[in-house]
Amino acid sequence: MSFNRREFLKTLGTTSVIVPLTACASPSGGGKSAGKGAGKARVVVVGGGFGGATAAKYLKIGDSSLDVTLVEREKTFTSCPLSNEFISGHGTLDYLQAGYDGLMKRGVNVVFDDAVAIDAGKKTVKLKSGKSLNYDFLVLSPGIDFNWKGVEGYTEQVANTTHPHAYKAGPQSVALKKQLEGMKDGQTFLITVPPGPFRCPPGPYERASQVAHYFKKKGMMKSKVLIADSNDSFSKKGLFEQAWKMHYPGMIEWVAGASGGKVVKFDPKSNTASSDFNDFKGDVVNIIPPHHAGLIAMNTGLTNDKGWCTVDMLTMESTVQKDIYVVGDSCLHGDLPVYGAPKSAHMANTQAKVAVGAILAKINGVPAPEPFFVNTCYSVAEKDWGFSVVHIYRIKDGKLVYDTKAGGISPVNLPDEAQLKLQRKLESEYVHGWFKNIMADAFA
Repeated sequence: MSFNRREFLKTLGTTSVIVPLTACASPSGGGKSAGKGAGKARVVVVGGGFGGATAAKYLKIGDSSLDVTLVEREKTFTSCPLSNEFISGHGTLDYLQAGYDGLMKRGVNVVFDDAVAIDAGKKTVKLKSGKSLNYDFLVLSPGIDFNWKGVEGYTEQVANTTHPHAYKAGPQSVALKKQLEGMKDGQTFLITVPPGPFRCPPGPYERASQVAHYFKKKGMMKSKVLIADSNDSFSKKGLFEQAWKMHYPGMIEWVAGASGGKVVKFDPKSNTASSDFNDFKGDVVNIIPPHHAGLIAMNTGLTNDKGWCTVDMLTMESTVQKDIYVVGDSCLHGDLPVYGAPKSAHMANTQAKVAVGAILAKINGVPAPEPFFVNTCYSVAEKDWGFSVVHIYRIKDGKLVYDTKAGGISPVNLPDEAQLKLQRKLESEYVHGWFKNIMADAFA
């Protein structure tokens, strides 16, 4: 089965779920170029996470003769989804990892380097090694960086030495896991949550659940998880609170922003995190600092006053700079309550495919197809207790909106306890199928 280029563009524009690897074959050419000739355009992708890897792969699927270069500093990608489970002792780090051999076999030129500057006028990307890459189109997927001024006393040095945030999976996940394993019964694990929007996963509420699960498994029933939250609510709150009540009664305490949960200061010597009203102490303190778009996006002038890149909702093209497409955690996609589309792996994956469709359409001189977007987010609160939310987003009257007739959230209650337990157990298993699928879709 094969598609011509127009059919492929239509598929990308209307299918935002994870596309099976066998669904698309490389098209056989044809089409009209926007000044370069079909298949001659140079596309540089910065960032090799779920957004960037997906974009690079599907660009080559869409037109195998495109010159596609992926720039990524790390030779091994480590997934944030399921990293909380690793911290609590479930699975190994290599289960969360992937390399870039699959993309190379597809013809993507993978450059292991750090993109340090973009000249949007000259259409060049400067690398830390001193080399420069020319592009006709740029896909920017640099993920998040942190506002180190957001919590006084919590510096990058502190994060990299004594108090890991573990919000970029990898070495910091290992460090936080070791700190958890060193705790004694009766001690407190403190998690501070920044104001939204923030990357999720790894979600702080799932992390709290997994830490409590570790305590329970080790018989540390006097230990406690304390969540000091800058926000007054959170996704799947009812489902988490149900899980906490059933599985960890009295072990998890949540302090909302309105109750003084917003931490603004941290003393690493005394392990004290302070809001304007409260002092929170922990034996292990996991400060999650406020986020903003990756530094390269900020330094290129693509961000708004909140530190995020605004994009055309139909194409993912930057509203600031032509021919730069921002996907994944760095973008502010739409104005949905509370902070636009979520900053999740699945959303990055679907945004990347929309950007690819728009780029291929522009190369071939045809209108970009109208897309829709999909987000699936699983949370595992206990070994056999999982739940999820699925949202479908469509464009209506120029705005990104929920499709109220599709998607949904796991029910809090079912007719009887046996059904509820079965549903939660199944969802705790489904997450692994989803994870293997999205990893293959991005990296294979």
